[in-house]
Amino acid sequence: MRFFSDNAAPAHPAVIEAIAASNRMDTAYDGDEWSGRLDRAFSDLFEREVRALWVTTGTAANCLALAALCPAFGGIVCHKDAHIENDEAGAPGFYTQGAKLMLVGGEGAKVSPDAVAAACDRVRKDVHQVQPKALSITNATEYGLVYRATEVGALGELAKSRGLGFHMDGARFANALATTGGSPAEVTWRAGVDALSFGFVKNGGLNAETLILFRTELADEIAVRRKRAGHLLSKGRMLAAQILAMLEGDLWLDNARAANAAAQQIAAAAPHRLVYPVEANEIFLKATPEEAASLRAQGFDFYDWAPGEIRLVTSWDQCGEPIEKLAAAISTL
Repeated sequence: MRFFSDNAAPAHPAVIEAIAASNRMDTAYDGDEWSGRLDRAFSDLFEREVRALWVTTGTAANCLALAALCPAFGGIVCHKDAHIENDEAGAPGFYTQGAKLMLVGGEGAKVSPDAVAAACDRVRKDVHQVQPKALSITNATEYGLVYRATEVGALGELAKSRGLGFHMDGARFANALATTGGSPAEVTWRAGVDALSFGFVKNGGLNAETLILFRTELADEIAVRRKRAGHLLSKGRMLAAQILAMLEGDLWLDNARAANAAAQQIAAAAPHRLVYPVEANEIFLKATPEEAASLRAQGFDFYDWAPGEIRLVTSWDQCGEPIEKLAAAISTL
């Protein structure tokens, strides 16, 4: 009964079937039938023309986008707990060839317009300091909180007024949309987002993420950067095939709804223990080391987080008995 990460969840059967169906001779790299369908599929989803490029990891999607939005001598404003700061081994600096992360605070790893403005205002407008050139937010955040369209829109207006490129890390974008019920367009390009890292691996994919470019003129540059970074797979059709399978019939949303529902069931078992509201598929609970040990002794696997806190993450395939057992175990601590 493993709740330490949705990265460890199995790939959805439809994804495996799609990979098998693509296992035949076709054009190499991204010239194949499946890759050729991505732009149209995502343009339909986002209700406007977009460019969609597959990559193998969320780190690559994030950093390829940031490399196109921010020059090597610029700064990227992000939350101090953002994935690009804490969990990507310096990849943003590597891909951008030197851009600096400019860190801000905010409850639940959310970034506010005031915090971004203050970070920009602290920088002197001279050659001696790194100038902010991009803004990156995570939706859902590293603590499972979700940005509404109005919140993204306020950040988008600020980014535009300050001349900042606007990137959204959507490793759990599906979970965020499953919560708000809004359209993908409302919380992205209509709110000012330039590029979205659309996560699939955490949500039933095998090894495919998608970089969505609302500024389509960036696509040619990022295609070259993707090759240079070693992410242009010769059998890219197998990445494109699994992404298309996830889009078919809104499987990506169904999977996210299932994971979110499981998280809500666990949260309801001990509302007084919640560190943050549960808005996606991550649950942060107050628990002593002894209580955490008790849960592990019953067969539950999860991460210790801050002192006196644990993190549980639900996946698309978890429902029924494992969730009921965990909820019961937490309620009786």
